Amino acid sequence: MSINLTQHFVLFLFTVMEIHTNMKMVPVPDQAFGNFFEGDCYIVLYVNSAPSMDIHYWIGNLSSQDEQGAAAILVTQLDEYLKGSPVQHREVQGAESTKFRSYFKNNLIYKKGGVASGFHHIESNIYNILRLLQVKGRKHVTATEVEVSWNSFNKGDIFLLDMGKVIVQWNGPQSNRSEKLKALLLAHDIRDRERGGRAQIGVVEGNAEEDSPELMKIMRAILGQRSGPLKEALPDDTPDYCQQTANVRLYNVSDRSGQLVVQEIATQPLTQDLLDSSDCYIVDQGGSSVFVWKGMHASKEERRSALSRAVGFIKAKNYPSSTNVEVMAEGGESAMFKHLFKSWREKGQTQGLGNVYSTGSIAKVEQVKFDVMELHAHPEQAAQQRMVDDASGQVQIWRIEKLELRELHPSSYGLFYAGDCYLVLYTYMRAKKQQYILYMWQGCHATQDEIAACAYQAVAVDNKYNGEAVQVRVVMGKEPRHFLAIFKGKLIIFEGGTSRSGVTSPEPAVRLFQVRGTNEFNTKATEVPARSSSLNTNDVFLLKTDMFFYMWYGKGCSGDEREMGRVVSDVVSRQEKQVVMEGQEPAEFWVALGGKAPYCSDKRLQNEKPPHNPRLFECSNQTGRFMMTEVEDFAQEDLDQDDVMLLDTWEEIFLWIGKSANEYETKEACNSALEYLRTHPAGRSPDTPIISVKQGYEPPTFTGWFNAWDPHKCSGDISYEEIKKKLGDVSSTSQITVVSDLPTPVFTNFKVCKKIFFMSL
Repeated sequence: MSINLTQHFVLFLFTVMEIHTNMKMVPVPDQAFGNFFEGDCYIVLYVNSAPSMDIHYWIGNLSSQDEQGAAAILVTQLDEYLKGSPVQHREVQGAESTKFRSYFKNNLIYKKGGVASGFHHIESNIYNILRLLQVKGRKHVTATEVEVSWNSFNKGDIFLLDMGKVIVQWNGPQSNRSEKLKALLLAHDIRDRERGGRAQIGVVEGNAEEDSPELMKIMRAILGQRSGPLKEALPDDTPDYCQQTANVRLYNVSDRSGQLVVQEIATQPLTQDLLDSSDCYIVDQGGSSVFVWKGMHASKEERRSALSRAVGFIKAKNYPSSTNVEVMAEGGESAMFKHLFKSWREKGQTQGLGNVYSTGSIAKVEQVKFDVMELHAHPEQAAQQRMVDDASGQVQIWRIEKLELRELHPSSYGLFYAGDCYLVLYTYMRAKKQQYILYMWQGCHATQDEIAACAYQAVAVDNKYNGEAVQVRVVMGKEPRHFLAIFKGKLIIFEGGTSRSGVTSPEPAVRLFQVRGTNEFNTKATEVPARSSSLNTNDVFLLKTDMFFYMWYGKGCSGDEREMGRVVSDVVSRQEKQVVMEGQEPAEFWVALGGKAPYCSDKRLQNEKPPHNPRLFECSNQTGRFMMTEVEDFAQEDLDQDDVMLLDTWEEIFLWIGKSANEYETKEACNSALEYLRTHPAGRSPDTPIISVKQGYEPPTFTGWFNAWDPHKCSGDISYEEIKKKLGDVSSTSQITVVSDLPTPVFTNFKVCKKIFFMSL
């Protein structure tokens, strides 16, 4: 078998056919992509800039055990042919992964019967069609062929009565605008792809059937007169993401003892060093997904049986047969798999001891010369660097006092106290228009009332600017890069007390500040407990007493870090400074810190945080309950103005609020962002910055995560009503011949447009 994998974004779809007693893999032509017969199994090969490949095998609800077994064997053979590089996925009808659904932008259609009869069907008349499709879902729509009868209808779903030359869309009274639009686009796709554009589409609103008398006449001619009320709406059976992240467990799969043994070895949060190249492993994500990892030095039998072992694991755990399965080889891990681990280092990536976490510590970032024009011209750079500009805009700061706002004098800008909350309004120009970012900084010792008042006052300030501000929640110790850059390397966070007027507290006799940063864009000083154990060999520390002021340079810090230490020291005190190198401290230095004690003295290489692919989730309550649904391979078009979208870039969480999103969704999205962080299997910090972005006012740090963002395009601006108006007049029954006893054939327009590849057992 020879398959050309040099193209990018290529989708190959095969069906497993039974010919006599042999199972064969036969390609499906382009026109039939997205159409799946319930009685068959399919194999989907997705090539995305090789060697990135995914193999999915899809199991129809009515397929035989022989077909399912053959599909699994064919997938294993195809994987070996491709040298084990693809990620394998097991998909079950009705419970497909979001990644699988993302391949079929025009949605999935489940068809009755099996493809064998379809391939041999004689296409004497491609319009000889009569079927009823029940359309469900919002982001990825599924259309299932159901009985052509009024008994199939309900108030919440949308139905397409397909009669070949005419397609009538009937919208349930409780269906929403987004669902109607998706169904209408599906009807257009059937017309254009299956009928060559030679079919008409009509729409009936279920709550106003009398407005479409001619279309209803057609429907009654096919379905008969409706008797009795319609069935109530059926709930969409979409799982809540936050429930899927809990209870992650790692199992070792080994045959070293001569028998294949599966043994639990760890629970979340998982670390990469738990994976041994000589073995295979199963990661169980709370029963919602099962991942199999194949070490490069695992035995051939372990690697070959990985998929079957995963299926056996599902049965042993009594998980639903629809549980998603991913199988991957070492070095070809999927993004979803990596997200289950606290950190992930790619092969060849610079190794080090990683970040040492201490009070007030921040991530080291490389020195970057920020070119404002470059950031605006290339938003992907702004997103990667987390910088909307060079931080030279206007700044206004308020402190929360007695739950109200008190504006600060510029002389105190950058002097923050752990017992307070602050609002920092940053104003800058982009495309000759003022843009606003409103940071809500929360001290670790601030009260819950102050934190709540900070959020409340942020809304009030935002309203003064017509709701255009990007709101960013900042927890002390987790300050974003742009926030640090605003203060030009002179941000100082004092550990105790407050800066409120009228509140006085004696200054400690000894104060110790940890300085982190290499330039004015990423530097801050944080007060830490004045004791020896707070020191870190990789950083600069400032020790201040009434008698002296020391600048302590750890052996692991760089010249740039030392220079920024000098800059910060002038802000902390005007006292004369003495430089102390690690290992050369005078006796009074240790006396001031209460005596010498062990501290972090391991040098480490300063490398960027491990890369994690961004993930996008749709947050909606339009199905009756609030849910988060992931959007694979996302683009700007996936931002739905009726919803709130959550974008996880690992260092921060963006909440994109659509123009038509309701208040309940907005509130629940904020709560779900916190729950998402709390339950993340990698043990993410709950203090990760959460940034609220409103539709139409997206900063480049957000748009840069989307390929080819169009600032002039209104996300979700496609109008269902406008498309409906362009359908034309389908009221004339002369367009079709209605035959009430027309049979229900299976449409099989299978014109081969690609090379045919066969692989038989």
